[in-house]
Amino acid sequence: MQHFKNTTKSKNKGKVTMATAFKTIIWPRRNLVFIGLILIVLSRLASLVLPWKSKALLDDVIPNKDYEQLKSLLIIVGLAILVQSVTSFLLTKILSVQAQYLISDLRAQVQKKVLSLPISFFDNTKSGALVSRIMTDVEGVRNLIGTGLVQMVGGTITAVISLVLLIRISPSMTLFVLVPVAIFGFIALKAFGYIRPIFRSRGKINAEVTGRLTETLAGVRVIKAFNAEEQENKTFEKGVDRLFQNVKKSLTATAFMTSSSTFLLGIASTGIMGIGGYKIMVDELTVGDFLSFTLLLGFMIAPIVQMSNIGSQLTEAFAGLDRTEELMNMTAEEDNEQRTITLETIKGDIEFDNVSFSYEAGKEVLHNISFKAPAGSVTALVGSSGSGKSTMAGLSATFLTPKSGVVTIDNQDLSKIKLSSYRQYLGVVLQDEFLFEGTIRENILFPRPDASETDLQNAVKAAYVNEFTDRFDDGLDTLIGERGVKLSGGQRQRLAIARAILANPKIIILDEATSNLDTESEGLIQKSLSELMKDRTTIVIAHRLSTIRKADQILVIEAGKIAERGNHDELIALQGRYYDLYTYQAKI
Repeated sequence: MQHFKNTTKSKNKGKVTMATAFKTIIWPRRNLVFIGLILIVLSRLASLVLPWKSKALLDDVIPNKDYEQLKSLLIIVGLAILVQSVTSFLLTKILSVQAQYLISDLRAQVQKKVLSLPISFFDNTKSGALVSRIMTDVEGVRNLIGTGLVQMVGGTITAVISLVLLIRISPSMTLFVLVPVAIFGFIALKAFGYIRPIFRSRGKINAEVTGRLTETLAGVRVIKAFNAEEQENKTFEKGVDRLFQNVKKSLTATAFMTSSSTFLLGIASTGIMGIGGYKIMVDELTVGDFLSFTLLLGFMIAPIVQMSNIGSQLTEAFAGLDRTEELMNMTAEEDNEQRTITLETIKGDIEFDNVSFSYEAGKEVLHNISFKAPAGSVTALVGSSGSGKSTMAGLSATFLTPKSGVVTIDNQDLSKIKLSSYRQYLGVVLQDEFLFEGTIRENILFPRPDASETDLQNAVKAAYVNEFTDRFDDGLDTLIGERGVKLSGGQRQRLAIARAILANPKIIILDEATSNLDTESEGLIQKSLSELMKDRTTIVIAHRLSTIRKADQILVIEAGKIAERGNHDELIALQGRYYDLYTYQAKI
């Protein structure tokens, strides 16, 4: 689909215009829109039959008692009503359904774009806010491709035809009507300009409130543990009140438009009643002419009033598209023009060469880090919390990019390699491993959904997952709840390691992979980790120093620098920082 693919490359990151929306959303569906326009024109023309034939009924049929003409007139009006009904059904079926398809397609596009963005974007954005932007912001497009826009065009056609017929009946009465209609049009245009920023900020507020609500529900155990329900309720109440104040503003503007239309058009109707009555009394107008004029006036005014409502919907649609466009204009990880190298296969040699990194300007967390992790070796990172260990792991996983220096894989600069071609060889086991709601089987199969049952069972046994699944009635098909809440920390960790084993990566990053395990589970996991790390380049972040005694090299990280390096025996003999950490843990 092309709707947003062209606009994302545009350097213009301002508001979405009608021209942009027409080019990217309406024009690709021009055939359906054209059919919709034909149907709406047929419907509007059919609707004009009743006021048109009303004059004949009052001025010819009734005075002359012409029963044959009455019968013909009723048949024509009946057929016109049938045409209106059929076209109305077809409009809904064709355009409304297409509009809903467009919404689902746009949601898929936005979600695809979001997942393509770098990790840093997610670090600074609430997941609930993104859910709102994906699900809510695009809904307004139904008014662009659905019946809203077509009704606007159809209403314009109806109003123009009605205006021509009104002028033919009485130019003076028509002129009188156009004055309040013009005033109303001016008010409506001003109101739409006022409402659009309100709708834009509503989307932002809605995303913030949704984001907070998502966090609240995810952290319900913490909230209850600290008896903090009341303060969370107050936070949410403040959010929904901000949303209410925003909605109140837009409702006030819309109500002002509606009231203006009622007042101005009411004045027009009152004036027409007086002018028309006078003209009938002086024989300048027949009763049939007056009835036709009154009905046609309704057909001219109704679309104008309707267009004010549709205009509000279109304004809301554009506000949502503005926010969607902002998201779609963001640069995806793979869009980096420097990333031109595709890895066909890798050996697994990782090297840091004078690497520095900062999350914020002027606040470096890594300073000139240099080390080599040969293929198949185990490199352990130890040190105080906040020393930069996880940042080094993030750089190795391409979640982060160095501010200076180079990280290489097999002597090739990681910043110039296409991410997907590198990450297919990467396996990660995190301290707080994320599990998806579903079954144990689905979570292990996540990196390779088409893996054979044999591969699955091998991974299950290697990570000792069967040690606890054999006790479950449903085995691997046991539902684990959101984020694996029904499993213990050790069970979740083993499941995550089984997932990494099934992925069969060349490079493994273990971030505190044994931190959540009890003594028994840790023993089992150490065996499975040994199997997992065999012949694979492994970077381990560990607080439990007893788990990394066999590492090929240990890097002691302090304040973003490598304070010590060597294997376990060498560092113990050095009696430096590692020695202090190890002997302290041994005493505990």
